[in-house]
Amino acid sequence: MALTHDIHAPVVLALSASGAPIAHRVAAILGAQVHGREGRVAQADAYFANALDHARDLFAAGTPIVGICASGILIRGVAPLLADKTTEPPVISVSDDGRVVVPLLGGHRGANRLASQIAEGLDGTAAVTTAGDVAMGVALDEPPAGWRVVNPEGAKAVMAGLLNGERFTLTGAAPWLAGVAAMKNVSVDAAPHLPTKGSLPVDLKADDGDASIGFVRQDITLGLGCARGADVEEVWTLVQDALGRALILAESIACVASLDLKADEGAMNEIARRLDVPYRVFTATELEAEADRLQTPSDVVFAEVGCHGVSEGAALAAAGPDSALIIPKAKTANATCAVARASAPISKMRGRARGRLSVVGIGPGQASWRTPEVSKLVADAEELVGYGLYIDLLGPLAAGKARSDFPLGGEEARCRYALEQAAKGKNVALVCSGDAGIYAMGALVFELLDRGPDEEGVSDAARRVEVVCSPGVSALQGAAARAGAPLGHDFCTISLSDLLTPRDDIIRRLHAAAEGDFVIAFYNPVSKTRRTLLAEARDILLQHRPVDTPVMLATNLGRPTEHVRYRALKDLQVDEVDMLTVVLVGSSNSRLARLGEGPRMFTPRGYARKIDGDLTDKRNDPYIPEEATP
Repeated sequence: MALTHDIHAPVVLALSASGAPIAHRVAAILGAQVHGREGRVAQADAYFANALDHARDLFAAGTPIVGICASGILIRGVAPLLADKTTEPPVISVSDDGRVVVPLLGGHRGANRLASQIAEGLDGTAAVTTAGDVAMGVALDEPPAGWRVVNPEGAKAVMAGLLNGERFTLTGAAPWLAGVAAMKNVSVDAAPHLPTKGSLPVDLKADDGDASIGFVRQDITLGLGCARGADVEEVWTLVQDALGRALILAESIACVASLDLKADEGAMNEIARRLDVPYRVFTATELEAEADRLQTPSDVVFAEVGCHGVSEGAALAAAGPDSALIIPKAKTANATCAVARASAPISKMRGRARGRLSVVGIGPGQASWRTPEVSKLVADAEELVGYGLYIDLLGPLAAGKARSDFPLGGEEARCRYALEQAAKGKNVALVCSGDAGIYAMGALVFELLDRGPDEEGVSDAARRVEVVCSPGVSALQGAAARAGAPLGHDFCTISLSDLLTPRDDIIRRLHAAAEGDFVIAFYNPVSKTRRTLLAEARDILLQHRPVDTPVMLATNLGRPTEHVRYRALKDLQVDEVDMLTVVLVGSSNSRLARLGEGPRMFTPRGYARKIDGDLTDKRNDPYIPEEATP
């Protein structure tokens, strides 16, 4: 298991008052938070309304779940999301009296270990059913931090063979495999001498057959330096050649390290991804502290970046004070690499991460309209930044996280702060409603990053952070779904706020959209002080489409106070619209279908006008969607 695959801190769910005391005891054992059911649990770190929905949301975000409840509740909650047992988080149920702890899912992702830890703390019983854990006390495909499986695909065959009584030989020393070494059908040999500068591998191999699995200590650090924009294949070839000459297994590398000025260097980030290890960076001062241990110090490098060696210094800094340089600087025209070995397996990374800003759209706020990717990015984040109401809408998912609330009107300060926090190596989520790229903070983040040195942008460190954008359900999409299918043909969106867009530009766009007969979604239709543009928009549209053109007004979409109603265009009144309302105006072809449950708005695309002859010559046209061909 790679060190990049960190599992989140568990969350303990208390569904009833009777289970609350055990929930708090479990939370104390694990250093976790308690999430309690609203109206039933008096004291908790956060509260949820529906246990099934909340369990599903936590599971989608990759958060381990410990429920003080019947197993069936958790199973029903997460069942729709089950797909890949190698990536799913642990799910554990605990009886209300704490006597029985059942790991339901993720046995090889930490559930068995957590269950045993909980049972020991409660003086209960862990009902571990994973055969390998029962017989050997360990899951071969889940080594402890600081160790890595060389060939994880071999784990299943080896565990099956061991449990079937087949003879195996364990070669090498690994204290965590003591349970395996003690099995009657396993013989132990001392590790043979190998001509390698890296860690000696530990192998478990069938005496008669091909089943085998290998492990290696992650005690090697790879230091890199390169010219700006260096070709990744040049750097990759340099690394492979250096490791090959020293017979060092790539799996023994714990991290890639470099100078912080290279935090955003594409080649270095790609090398870390290929090795599936963290990328860590250090300041020039931190690297210069290793100057006495460098084998090839350079005054030229010192004059350029403030330290006498990047690759050697980074490798040593990442490996720690008791480390040794085992491959001095090797170089190509544009890159350098060096390798150090730590005195023990590396389970905690030194230096800092590159820093990441996740710009996320949470939809209108309800969990069911939030994508699993957004939930995971929020769960991964160390700090949440945003308008306070939007962070509040995350509910229990935001509990326990550092948060920085900004008022409406402080958008630039909000984005700048989020970028600068990420520049410190933090994982930060900038929380927006709807979709972050639609009239939200996404564009402003990139505008700040793009500003020149003479403009008020962000620091150089902030320009080097990783920026991830994840989509959300926009107000436009939410309104369209509630209406029916009003976006069945061409549409556009126009913001009626003239705070950031000149009024003349808005009027010009209104005329163009009206003449183009687009379905139009109006964002920011009115405010307390801005009351005229919506009426002007209505009058402009009435010059180009029927007076009975359907208009949908959708307020507080996806929230308990959601209110949807329809009007004819001629009857649209400013006073029934506010800033929380999306105004959806149909084209001249849009209409309302009168159905039993009420009117539904739709815009025909024109399928009824198509005849076979229209499509005959277009069936091979890649731009004609599949559903348009018979």
